[in-house]
Amino acid sequence: MESQKEALMAGDPVAQPPGDLTCQTPNEEEEQEGCVAPAVATLGTEADGTSADGLWELPVEPGERRPECSRCSRPQKVCLCPFLPVHPLHISTHLYIIQHPAEENKVLRTVPLLAACLPKDKCKVKIGRRFSEERDPELSAVCQKSGTLILYPGAEAANLEEFILDSPVYPSTIIIIDGTWSQAKDIFYKNSLFRLPKQVQLKTSISSQYVIRMQPTNSCLSTLECAAVALSILEKNNYIQEVRL
Repeated sequence: MESQKEALMAGDPVAQPPGDLTCQTPNEEEEQEGCVAPAVATLGTEADGTSADGLWELPVEPGERRPECSRCSRPQKVCLCPFLPVHPLHISTHLYIIQHPAEENKVLRTVPLLAACLPKDKCKVKIGRRFSEERDPELSAVCQKSGTLILYPGAEAANLEEFILDSPVYPSTIIIIDGTWSQAKDIFYKNSLFRLPKQVQLKTSISSQYVIRMQPTNSCLSTLECAAVALSILEKNNYIQEVRL
C-alpha cells in the first residue's frame, strides 16, 4: 500500500482498464493525444455526406402499377368482373356521378364497378370539386330539368320512394356525389347547381355489404350500393339491387 501511495504522489501514471478511451471533457480531449474520437467523427461525417451526395445522382425509377382490368379497373389478379353482369343492365334512368378528384385513383373505388354494370350512355362520371354553367354546360342543363334528382341526405331531402309516388313529373335523371362525407358536403354546398334539383335520400335498413372497403358505419353505403338502391326504386326493378349488392 505504501508503494502505491508513493507512486501516486510522484505523479506516475496509473493504468486504465483496457479499451477505456473515453475523455471526460472537450478540453481534455484536445489535450490528450490518445483521444482521436473527434477526428474519426469528422471523417465519418464527410464520408456520410459524400455518400448522400452520390444518392442524388442515382436515376429515379418510377414505380410500376399493377396491370388493371380494362372493365372494372381493379388489378388483374383481383378482377371482379366474374361477379358483375355479363351485359349492361337495361335502364331508362340517366345517372350522373359527381366524383371528388381524390377518389379518382383509389384502388378500392366503386365507380368503375358501377359504370361496368350500366350502358355507357346512361352513366356519366364528372370529376371535379367546382362546377358552373360556364365550366360544364351539359351538367348545368341537367340540373335545371324538372325530372332531375340529387341524392344527398339532409333535413330538406324527401324520401325517394315516397317522392316518386306523388311527383307530377317522373324522375328521369339522378345525381350522386362520390367521395367521403366531408368531400361530398363540400361539393354539395359550394356548388349552386346542385341546389337546383330536388334533393332526395334513401330510407332503407340495408347494411353495407361492400367488404372490400370499410364504411364508417353499417348504415353508410358505398356509391355503388347507393346507386343500386336508387335505380331499383326508380326503375321499379329489385333485380338491379340484387345483382349489384
